[in-house]
Amino acid sequence: MHQSFKVNVNSTFDFDISEAESSALNSIETSEHHHHILQKNRSYDAEVTHADFGKKIFEVKVNNNIYNVNISNQLDVLIKDMGFEIGSSKIVSDIKAPMPGLILEISVKVGQEVKENDTLLILEAMKMENVLTSPRDGIIKSVSVGKGDAVDKNRLLIEFEA
Repeated sequence: MHQSFKVNVNSTFDFDISEAESSALNSIETSEHHHHILQKNRSYDAEVTHADFGKKIFEVKVNNNIYNVNISNQLDVLIKDMGFEIGSSKIVSDIKAPMPGLILEISVKVGQEVKENDTLLILEAMKMENVLTSPRDGIIKSVSVGKGDAVDKNRLLIEFEA
């Protein structure tokens, strides 16, 4: 499977960049954090002036212009679509179906205490089993689906107590 990246620049411009496009970039590291780039017969000097690898946020200086760049891969996009935020302090109150599928197994019940990363349920989609895990410690308030249920994308599956 080919990887693709969603790139947002200055919270304004969005780009989709394929792994092939990324690999084809003519870039030479001239010193630590400094690169010389050739793109469409144009020369660019680039410097990574700040990098937060955990949040995938970078500040890049290109020909003396500063750009704030956020890079996401397919997993990051799926996580965001599920309502989770990497590195966020937001409290997740419910779990919704990230895609249409079939509930194969439910591992929790109402009132159960769960820890972060405990398995909540298994959703079969596109002939693959997707294990949905708890994004946080908490207590299950409701389970809105049953084993064998077909669900649409964004259907409420599980709610946490506040």
